[in-house]
Amino acid sequence: MATANTNLSAYDKSTIPNAKNLRFGIVVSEWNATITDNLYQGAVEALIDCGAIEDHIVKWDVPGSFELVYGARKMINRHDPDVIIVIGSVIQGETKHFDFVCQATAQGIMDINSSYETPVIFCVLTDNTMQQAIDRSGGKHGNKGVEAAIAAIKMAVLGRGSTFSDELD
Repeated sequence: MATANTNLSAYDKSTIPNAKNLRFGIVVSEWNATITDNLYQGAVEALIDCGAIEDHIVKWDVPGSFELVYGARKMINRHDPDVIIVIGSVIQGETKHFDFVCQATAQGIMDINSSYETPVIFCVLTDNTMQQAIDRSGGKHGNKGVEAAIAAIKMAVLGRGSTFSDELD
C-alpha cells in the first residue's frame, strides 16, 4: 500500500495558504458512513485549522460514491465554491461492482476537472478490506480527509490565479 509509510494527516501549516477567504463544498457518500464520516471530520478540522470559516463550508450527502460526480457538478452550479472535495469509500467485495464503481467515479471526477474551472479533490478510498479503510480514515495511517483538505486549499488558491507562496501568512 502506498500509504504504508505515510501519515495522511501530516502537514506543515506554515506552508499552507490561509483559507479564510475560500468557499468549500464537500460532497460525502453515505455508503460506508463510518469511514466517510471520519474522512469528512478530518477534512473539516484541517480546513478550520488552516483558517477556513465554518459557514464557508457546504456539505451535501449523496447515497454512494458513484453519485459523487453528480453531486459535485450540481454543487458547482448551485453554490459556486472555490473548490469541492468528494468523499467516498468503496471496499472490494466478491463481484466486479467494485471495479465499475471505482473506475466510473474516478473518470467522472476527472471529467469535471477537465470541464469546469472549479477544482474537485478526489478523496475516495478504494480499499481491499474494511481494516484498510479504517487505517486511512483516522487510523494508523492518519486521515485521507486531512490530506484532501490541504490539497483543496492549494488548488482553490491556484484556481484564483495565485501561487501558494503568494497566499502564505
